Amino acid sequence: MMATKEGTAGEREDSGVEVRVIGHPIGKGLFATKDFRTGDVIFEERPLVSCQFLWNAAYGYLACDFCMKPLEAAEENASRLAQNPQLSLPFPECCDTKKDTFIECPTCDASYCSRECRTSAWNQYHETLCLRSYMPDPSHPLVMLQEAWKQMHYPPETACVMLLARIIATVRQATDKEGAMALFMQFCHRTVNEEEEIAHKLLGEEFQDQLETLRTLMEKSVWAPEVQHWLTSEGFRSLVALVGTNGQGIGTSPLSRWVRNCDNLDLSEEERKKLNQLIDNVYDQLEKEAGGFLNNEGSGLYPLQSSCNHSCNPNAMPTFPYNNFQLVMTAVRDISAGEEICVSYLDECNLGRSRHSRVAILRENYLFTCKCSKCEEQAGEPDVTSEEEMEEDDD
Repeated sequence: MMATKEGTAGEREDSGVEVRVIGHPIGKGLFATKDFRTGDVIFEERPLVSCQFLWNAAYGYLACDFCMKPLEAAEENASRLAQNPQLSLPFPECCDTKKDTFIECPTCDASYCSRECRTSAWNQYHETLCLRSYMPDPSHPLVMLQEAWKQMHYPPETACVMLLARIIATVRQATDKEGAMALFMQFCHRTVNEEEEIAHKLLGEEFQDQLETLRTLMEKSVWAPEVQHWLTSEGFRSLVALVGTNGQGIGTSPLSRWVRNCDNLDLSEEERKKLNQLIDNVYDQLEKEAGGFLNNEGSGLYPLQSSCNHSCNPNAMPTFPYNNFQLVMTAVRDISAGEEICVSYLDECNLGRSRHSRVAILRENYLFTCKCSKCEEQAGEPDVTSEEEMEEDDD
């Protein structure tokens, strides 16, 4: 039912949740210490570190370099994605983007939604990682690192090498370096074989050579005595596996927020119908030009969220209602005190597939065999994939 997780068990005071050690091979899990009803917020959490995906940024998806809040207005976003300069959205007051607070790093091209985010980034990791140039030097190790990663990990993206760089830089810049290190070491650890499987999944057939290329460039970029163990071959492989296993996807969008705010408008039935038709038309255009790539996308490391194990019948779901990196874990069904809080590692489409297909996907991507209640109930079903079932129906 769960991926292997290790770490210190403990309860967040007055939070209604508690991390408990479950034992091998599961590791740990998150449990409710009070009742939650469907729709209740279970907890909110900021990531220890987060980062926008590199190809996502390269293709012009504009987001704050710290919190991933959109830096485009809804109309700009829709027009760019639809490749339609004439596209216009009504009700501009429903757009959350406030450009008067935007600010850039004074020594590189990093952009932020606010002075607070710029300061937070600089104090946490950006002082180490700042290129100190508005025109990135192709020979700079960090620029070379990013370009190398992009040639190894194409869209759809699931991780980002700069998340590793930010982890290392965070420890380097921390006043309490041992404490900062401990925050990241609480995430799950893998065996050598499992780490290699994760690296293989992220980087492909030539993952051994690619890992060494990335490690060498990372070492040139961020080496320091306090992080040298992460820059050995074994340490770097472990760091890649940590991010590959524990990274939580983050998605933000100015257009989706505009649509949500439009839902709250006081409109006549005819006006509402007209607006809904316009929104449907906009999304039809976006589907034609951008496919499923509509959001600013990235990933982050969240201690509490990472303690939530998988179930094919989840009782909770991570959401991003603030349109930034702030995660809100929400109950999707009633949860009783003492019950484990589980999420789905699968998207909605894969969650609806056969037990055999779900188990295969989870084994390939997360290296565990699911034994949740839904899988146990379906254990007697034939071991065929959803595609095979569809072919039999066609026959």
